[in-house]
Amino acid sequence: MDGFLTSSVICLIGAVILMGFVFLANAIRIVPEYQRLVVFRLGRCIGQKGPGLILLIPVIDRAVKVDLREQVREIPHQTAITKDNAGISVDFIWYYKVLDPTESVLQVGNFEAAAQGMATTTLRAVIGAIILDDVLSEREHINSMLRTRLDEVTERWGVKVTNVEIREIIPPREIQEAMNRQMSAERIRRAVVTESTGTREAAINVAEGEKQAAILRAEGSKQAAILEAEGQRQAQELKAQGFAKALEHIFEAAKLVDQKTMTLQYFETLKTLGASPSTKYIFPMEFTSMIEKFVQGEKK
Repeated sequence: MDGFLTSSVICLIGAVILMGFVFLANAIRIVPEYQRLVVFRLGRCIGQKGPGLILLIPVIDRAVKVDLREQVREIPHQTAITKDNAGISVDFIWYYKVLDPTESVLQVGNFEAAAQGMATTTLRAVIGAIILDDVLSEREHINSMLRTRLDEVTERWGVKVTNVEIREIIPPREIQEAMNRQMSAERIRRAVVTESTGTREAAINVAEGEKQAAILRAEGSKQAAILEAEGQRQAQELKAQGFAKALEHIFEAAKLVDQKTMTLQYFETLKTLGASPSTKYIFPMEFTSMIEKFVQGEKK
């Protein structure tokens, strides 16, 4: 009997300890900085708690975790009809952040499912108001419109849509083929324009080179003619200077010649003239007077 009582007491103590552990496990919560707990006490929301160590009343309190970090969700390919009745497939991603944890729990049952449905509906509405060419060329405008409209809806849920990015737009096959033909034609046009531009620039460069070469040749001919004329002028000046110096020497030498030297030279000339047998002599009247002066000079 005593053994039975002892076993019962031990079991009771163990049950109490186990219940204590369970109580503590349900009563004590550690909330990270990026999370909040929305606490309901007997079904009534008493607000958000955290971060840090939070004490709850087991069975009476119920806590819902809410992540405050920015989240990203992908919307798979959705078929939408543009304003000009072209069917396209679009997929995009959107970013959101919970600003009010309590409202995000109280105002919507499944926020992510509701937001995804709202995103696809909004996408079709935005695409339906734009023609295909604008859909393909104005992604930033569509992103901005999607973000604005989604934010208007999710604001009452305490959630902020921070960004929306369209990743891929797939137009119908016939439009893709037409776009490919257009791109090919555009590439050919650019190639022709580039080639013609290169040819024109090459011709301009050749003409410019020939022009510069002609200018240099003309400049060289001009410089050569100037140098040649300058050389001739200097040569003539040197010749004139030499001739002048020669005359000066002759003039100086002539000053030293007297009357006797002239007479002897005159006789030498007459002697040379008389070497020929057919020579005729003509004696001027002054010849006798010159002889007399010579004879008188010899006598003296």
